[in-house]
Amino acid sequence: MRSKITIAIDGPAGSGKSSVSKIIAKRLGLLYVDTGAMYRALTLKAMEKGINLEEEIMLVELAHNTEIELTHREEGTIVLLDGQDVTEKIRETDVTNNVFYLARAEGVRECMKKLQRKIAEKGNVVMEGRDITTVILPDADYKFYLDASFDERVKRRRKELEQNGRQVVESGLSKDIKMRDKKDLTRKIAPLRKAKDAIVIDSTGMSVEEEVETVISYIK
Repeated sequence: MRSKITIAIDGPAGSGKSSVSKIIAKRLGLLYVDTGAMYRALTLKAMEKGINLEEEIMLVELAHNTEIELTHREEGTIVLLDGQDVTEKIRETDVTNNVFYLARAEGVRECMKKLQRKIAEKGNVVMEGRDITTVILPDADYKFYLDASFDERVKRRRKELEQNGRQVVESGLSKDIKMRDKKDLTRKIAPLRKAKDAIVIDSTGMSVEEEVETVISYIK
């Protein structure tokens, strides 16, 4: 493995990219960067301030006046929003359902892109999201697109929520993931798509460990 590497991982909701990225980063001694958490944090702030999420100018101004930091502790990645720990709050359903407003705003994405690239400049990072291989780090040393069948992704998301003590309604969960897929794939700015040179891994039926080993086999 190279002395300094950048690993970019994209994929739809429930594809396993977050879990896989965290484990790979820990195993290889790299920095894990969850770009989705950064958009979630900004979404949370916009909602708390009562900003109209349709007003891109206001969202861009907010992005330029917000400090988002990802720190790594023994329990995992901690998301700080203007110095406050919002790791749990950004996973609430209301934030999940509204984050696409921020993700589709070109000015917000430009602001985030600069921050994410700055983080990656030092190398030795595993960065995951929806447009990492295509927009943020198109020259990454390793690029992966993780995918799985829709039913598999719903099952994984349900398990994740239940492990966090959340009650899950199957029909509602399926609807939420379909909605997220549609928003990710059809947005005008940096939609989710497979980079031509990305390694595509269909993890349907795989355990997290099997998915991790598959990715690492390409890196080593």
